[in-house]
Amino acid sequence: MLLSVYRSMCTVLLFVSVSLFASEKQYTVTAPDGVTLAVQETGNPQGQPIIFIHGLLGSHLNWEKQWRDPQLQRFRLISFDLRGHGLSAKPMQSTAYSEGRRWADDVATVIEGSAAQRPMLVGWSLGGAVISHYLATFGDSHIGGALYVDGVVELAPEQIPPHPQVYAAMISPDLRTHLDGERAFLRLCFHQQPDEVTFQRLLANAALASWEMQRAVPSMHVDLERGLGKATVPVQFIYGAKDRLVNPQTSLARARSVNPTIAATLYADSGHAPFVEEPQRFNRQLAAFADALR
Repeated sequence: MLLSVYRSMCTVLLFVSVSLFASEKQYTVTAPDGVTLAVQETGNPQGQPIIFIHGLLGSHLNWEKQWRDPQLQRFRLISFDLRGHGLSAKPMQSTAYSEGRRWADDVATVIEGSAAQRPMLVGWSLGGAVISHYLATFGDSHIGGALYVDGVVELAPEQIPPHPQVYAAMISPDLRTHLDGERAFLRLCFHQQPDEVTFQRLLANAALASWEMQRAVPSMHVDLERGLGKATVPVQFIYGAKDRLVNPQTSLARARSVNPTIAATLYADSGHAPFVEEPQRFNRQLAAFADALR
């Protein structure tokens, strides 16, 4: 009986302690080229900062299973919507998306605007390429480490499995074809498909993404050697073994060819989004990596 009461008290205390500092806030920052970026925060304002960078057609909503995990609330969790996505601005010029420096500036702007001290960067899919852009432009003196999650290393044919019909549909001027392409792409993101409510929310999220951005991103060049290759902070890679959008083995081999110090983990039961498909395991690894950086 006493043990049961004690456990109940501990649960209540954990909930109360988390709720004291886990208030969410939203604000905007402006990149050097004038693009407004939507930023979100939760967790402990004094905790180790972690900046989450979502992938193509995503937004901060991709990180809900991290945002809602009580075990991660001791960290300062920061996300932002990439340019052309979510609540951030969507410029019409293709150069706003094809030039790596623009994406690098966005990360630097969020770091400065949030006043995050040596944050850990977490980049999913396209977000991995964004981290590499940041490293190539600014180096790693202002970050503590980087976690690539099914990250795009380079937009090279051997690293990106072909889905020509899906990608053609995504940039089609016909609305029905375009939306069907978005749905097909989103299905490819998961080996373990999310529940229907979550999928429909992510599909609506994908429909917000700029068409011009989707047309321009494939022409983007990732300066891997000058970025990831020069990183001296700890870098980890996580891939889902059943990823259908990025080739884990080829991508990881290429990343290690420029930076042999990379640590890597393969999630056997995940596709392109292990942080959604195996969130408990992912969150434990994320927390352990963030703690090690401290």
